[in-house]
Amino acid sequence: MKFLNKIIDELFVQNNDLSQFNIVLPGKRPIVFIRQILEEHNYSGFLPTFYTIEELIVNIVDKQTIQGISLWLFAFEVYKSLNLVPNDDFSDFLKWFPTLQKDWDDILKFSDSDTAVLHYMFDEERIKEWAQDLGDDNDVPRKKFLNFWRNMNVFLPVLKDRLKEKNWATPGMIHESAKTKIEEFAKKSKENFVFCGFNAFTPVEEKLVRNLLQWDKAQCFFHADKYYFDDERQEAGKFLRNHKMWKEFNDSRAFNWIENDFNQPKNIKVYEVSGNVTQTKILPELFSAIDNKTFTNTAVVLLDENLLPASLDVMHDVENLNITMGFPLKNLSFSNAVKQLFYLQKQLEKNKSSYYYRDVFPILEELPKSDEDDVIINEFKSKIEERNIVYISQKLLRELLGNLSYFNLLQKTESAYRFLDDLIEFCRQIKWLELDDIQYENVSHFENAFRIIKNQITPYGFEIKMETLEILINQHINSESIDFQGEPLKGLQVMGLLETRLLNFENVILLSVNEGKLPLGNSQNTYIPFDIRRHFDLHTFLENDSIYAYHFYRLIQDAKNVHLLFNALSSGVNTGEKSRFITQIEMESSHKIEHIIVENSSEPILSQPIEIFKTEIVQQQLLKWKEKVSASHLTSYLYNPVDFYLSKILNTSEADEIEEELSIRNYGNLVHYTLQEVYEVLKGKILKISDLQNSIKRIDEFIEIAIEKLKHQPEFYNKGMNYIHKAIAKKVIENILNHDLELIKAGNSLEIIDIERRFEGIDFYLNEEKSDKVSFFGFIDRIDKLNGTIRIIDYKTAKTKNLTVKIDELNKADYFQNSDRKQAMQLCLYQYVIQSLPEFWGYPVETGIWSFADAKKGVVLLEFAQGQLEDAMVSIQNLILEILNPEISFIENVKTYNTN
Repeated sequence: MKFLNKIIDELFVQNNDLSQFNIVLPGKRPIVFIRQILEEHNYSGFLPTFYTIEELIVNIVDKQTIQGISLWLFAFEVYKSLNLVPNDDFSDFLKWFPTLQKDWDDILKFSDSDTAVLHYMFDEERIKEWAQDLGDDNDVPRKKFLNFWRNMNVFLPVLKDRLKEKNWATPGMIHESAKTKIEEFAKKSKENFVFCGFNAFTPVEEKLVRNLLQWDKAQCFFHADKYYFDDERQEAGKFLRNHKMWKEFNDSRAFNWIENDFNQPKNIKVYEVSGNVTQTKILPELFSAIDNKTFTNTAVVLLDENLLPASLDVMHDVENLNITMGFPLKNLSFSNAVKQLFYLQKQLEKNKSSYYYRDVFPILEELPKSDEDDVIINEFKSKIEERNIVYISQKLLRELLGNLSYFNLLQKTESAYRFLDDLIEFCRQIKWLELDDIQYENVSHFENAFRIIKNQITPYGFEIKMETLEILINQHINSESIDFQGEPLKGLQVMGLLETRLLNFENVILLSVNEGKLPLGNSQNTYIPFDIRRHFDLHTFLENDSIYAYHFYRLIQDAKNVHLLFNALSSGVNTGEKSRFITQIEMESSHKIEHIIVENSSEPILSQPIEIFKTEIVQQQLLKWKEKVSASHLTSYLYNPVDFYLSKILNTSEADEIEEELSIRNYGNLVHYTLQEVYEVLKGKILKISDLQNSIKRIDEFIEIAIEKLKHQPEFYNKGMNYIHKAIAKKVIENILNHDLELIKAGNSLEIIDIERRFEGIDFYLNEEKSDKVSFFGFIDRIDKLNGTIRIIDYKTAKTKNLTVKIDELNKADYFQNSDRKQAMQLCLYQYVIQSLPEFWGYPVETGIWSFADAKKGVVLLEFAQGQLEDAMVSIQNLILEILNPEISFIENVKTYNTN
């Protein structure tokens, strides 16, 4: 820590008793390093007093600071008492006051008079120049703007007076009050102040430092470098160059210190990385190149706090690790669950009759739960998924989740106050569960936040909307983080940019050095336009950029090895553009910079197709399979042998998922089940015209029965695409019935013999000796007799394809090895089965497919243009032998797609 060591050495020259000094710092982080330096110097006296400059100003003013939720509540009470128009409720008030309050603090800190700025914002002449005709409509944005600043000219002065009555002050008011007290403080103070490492001051801070310097009660140590200090174009030195012009720095008091460290030899590498998280994957390689494996003089600086978890994942081998930056509560799972709870409550205000499943599932998944709750939740999810319930009725939710320990959080609450009590009680209970440390801290922070908010809002007694309560909690949580324990004085330091102030490291690794992250750019959340900020010397994004530039250059000026990583991918708000600070050192510095491009070339986990060998255990399963072989098994094998193995041999199945829109499979099932109900009533009859006409009238009734079979809720089909799917299904069924009706009207004889005919135990021999066989089983959708001919009909959602068979001696062995011919293969197998059943002997038999996609066309029959059924069965036999062959593995059929 070169800079801090230099300060301590200088102070020891002045006085061996450092308790005579008050050291003023930009932040508290360097204090622990100063103490270490004193220990290395074997210092045994009293320590100096440490202040941040904010603490010092508060001590001078002697007022109680008020900010955050406490200020918002107090300010709202003042606002309501003024009866201004619009008379916003607390929810609307919170939409603009936090931003206004930050602007007001800026005005109080940087301008001579907040009243002058407020008047200027309301200056009607200026508004007229901006927009000549405001019109009469109060909703015109320009008129709203004018009215807003008219109100603020009334509200903010009253708020200031009311706060003064309580001896309270916002940070801006603290600065304003200090203006009149600084000279007296500097004159009377008997203390000796040391200001270390400052860059930008507010006017009050500058006045304090300069007055103490004038009375010779202070000294300043700046951490500057000639590289950016001497060059007027370098924004990093903007504020320091101004400070050097103070009259207090003269021949008798030097401006200390301006080093020449940046131009010393450095190893600077810039990494263009494809992906945000991918940046963290490079860290282990960078660590391996560092000689000091304790990493005591190494810092990883995260400009994006969201990269902390991914960074920690790759640092598991680092023995000593100190994380200066906290992990934001808002990024943890419990925080997401709380957001979902509030969203659910707001949805229940709109619809009290049912719950959308996507509003409930994330809460159940992310909230900590006991073993008993886990059982209840799993049963609930399985039943909802099985029945494909998209909108869950209150009755069903109570029936399935009524015994859940936090069921009350899922119900519409009586009030925001009651909901807050329920959240506090829930947090108190779940802390008794076995939680990991981070989750326990997460819950504890939230419980504390809930209690703080309850204690603050209760005295005011006004109505709090759920939306308002959510805003309060979010604002509080957004400023909270979980602190990590570590080794602050040794090992690798993981920190944010502001935590690096006054500190020096030999090895510096910065992640997310992107434009918009460093510097932040023009992203100020403010109501005060840029030109007015410049007019009244308020900080704009330009000053903020200069501050960030200083932090960046100061951090790397003493480093020997600098690694700058940026995300080159454009996604969301990230433009994929490297920070202009990188471009500056590339073009302006004398350093030779190495550029490295890192592609996110992560390969799939398995680049080769899955291969499953037919071990003895697999062969035993195949022997069982031979007893029940279906046409769908064979088509599954043609599609993908591995899927066939998993689903048909191991009998595994994919988990049920809730369909918000009817899938193709279930659309087919809806039509299929309905037709089954229609013709089940007509089974065994030679159909009459009246039979079909009555069936057509009852289609809606049959569809409702099919919906019950699918275990779907009737309301699932009441709106949106599902309503359309149901209407299409009804039309398909009408077309099928009308086709049969036309056959009868034309004088044909049509008899329904069977529906969903089950067959099993149909032997099929695999060798001439008939010593090896399989047994076919399955279901035939419909068997009828048309004018004396038996028709075997299979329903398909898809269109018919390749039902004309052309088998010869050359292709007979593997004709059905092509998945495009699976429909024909299935019909051949059905025809073989029917011809094996004595009840159908002597009848001519036809097999065909009735496609729902072209229902009016009727049954498309299987035809043998070449060859016959015996030849087709040879190909089926070879397919089965291939499945059973122990030498042929089940190899995944990887589908390839041509994107050209």
